Amino acid sequence: MDSDFFSHVLLWVVGAITLVGGVGVVGALFSMGRHSGYNKH
Repeated sequence: MDSDFFSHVLLWVVGAITLVGGVGVVGALFSMGRHSGYNKH
């Protein structure tokens, strides 16, 4: 197996995990912010 290809795949996997994790965190914060806004109201 080519090490260059492996590093490229590893980079894609890490990037995908980071992207999904970031979107999940932003979605959770946005959802929590909306709910706390409703509670204050």
